[in-house]
Amino acid sequence: QVQLVESGGGLVQAGDSLRLSCVASGRTFSSYTMGWFRQAPGKEREFVATINWRGGRTYVEDPVKGRFTISRDNDQNTLYLQMNSLKPEDTAVYSCAAAPALYSTTTNQDDYRYWGQGTQVTVSS
Repeated sequence: QVQLVESGGGLVQAGDSLRLSCVASGRTFSSYTMGWFRQAPGKEREFVATINWRGGRTYVEDPVKGRFTISRDNDQNTLYLQMNSLKPEDTAVYSCAAAPALYSTTTNQDDYRYWGQGTQVTVSS
């Protein structure tokens, strides 16, 4: 079992930056592939970014590519999402999730076994 707690969300203006954190507790953090997802009001949850257990392989979805960076610190049991040049369409609840490390990186929500509660990001125009 892994418990995930996100933080770092907030209300910002378009063009600003935020860094989200996801702290894991329970089983060994480095045993998991990690991902970030987001859900905007009235929309389905969508994939944002994923990173393998070691941190050497990442994948970021096209709408945020070049603006968002996923990283992890296994010594601190923490996953990060650096978000730059934020846009109003980035407004959503952002959640981190953990998948077994047999998935090097994965965009499939069904592969993720553990989920955090989420943190709200609101970008005003």
